[in-house]
This record gives sequence, C-alpha cells and structure tokens, in this order.
Amino acid sequence: MIRRFAHSDCTSLSETIVSLAVEHHLAEINVARLRRPLDAAETAEFVAALEPINVIAERSPGFVWRLTDDSGQSSTFVRLPEVEDPLMIVNYSIWSDLESFKHYVYKSGHASYLRRKNDWFEPIEQPAVACWWTPADSEPDVQDAFVRLQHLRAHGPTNRGWPPNKPIPAPVVK
Repeated sequence: MIRRFAHSDCTSLSETIVSLAVEHHLAEINVARLRRPLDAAETAEFVAALEPINVIAERSPGFVWRLTDDSGQSSTFVRLPEVEDPLMIVNYSIWSDLESFKHYVYKSGHASYLRRKNDWFEPIEQPAVACWWTPADSEPDVQDAFVRLQHLRAHGPTNRGWPPNKPIPAPVVK
C-alpha cells in the first residue's frame, strides 16, 4: 500500500511548493533480520517504538513518503517479495534530499534506537541500506527497491543503489 501525506500532515505549504519543483527525491530501503519474532518479549521495546519513530520521520523536514502495510502499520509488517523469512523486516522511504534523510537517521530521536540495533537485529555482512535518486513524481515500488539493494550487494555502488556514506550526485536535468 502506498501511503502519501498531504502537506498539512508533515510539511508546510511553502515546503510542498518547493518540493514540486524538485526533479528527484532520495529513495532508501533498508532491511534487517530480527533476533527474535516481533511478538517475542525480547522484541517488545522495539515494536513499541515503531509508531513514535515513524511519527518522528513523518514530521521531519524533507520527509516525503514511507511504506506501510495495508492497515497503515509500520513497513516492519510488510513481507519482502520472494523472501520467506518471517524475521526479515524492511523499511522503505522517500526524502527530498540526502541531508534530510541523514538528519532523521543520525540526529533525531531515531538515533538512540539506531545505536541499539544489535539488541534486536542480527549482524549482517552485506549492505543493509541502499539509496538512489528517483523521479519526484514516480510511484514507489518495494520490489524495485529490493532489487536495487540486491544490485548494490552484487555490484557495489552504482546509480541503481549506493550506501548513504558513499552518495552519488542527483541527476542533473537539462
């Protein structure tokens, strides 16, 4: 399900008008494997934090969109295409720019939970996050996003996907 937010939900009218002139947005997908199921006592604190963390994202400058399940819950409850592992979870969001995304991840209330990721998630040896530039008017697709993460894992940073610490400049529209 695609959940879009009107300017009154997360941005000012002036920010909305500016974003209409933007040719590309930053898309990001990240995946992780839980140590325990979502309904386990060991995961309860993480599950309880999902809604407040998503509210922080939605109210952050530069936020555009995030994946939710059919009932509007966190994308944590969305299954990745062709992945049968119930412990694998996904987050997929769109931001106006890389700086806004990084501010949310590393400097907002989200950061304190990020520092505790090892409490809830298994270590991963391959890239867990892929970013790319997407046309501002494009419709997000979780299958395409997951393919981009797999491409990053197989081929390293390219225009199809790159880690947030090795950004590729947004395309220049002529």
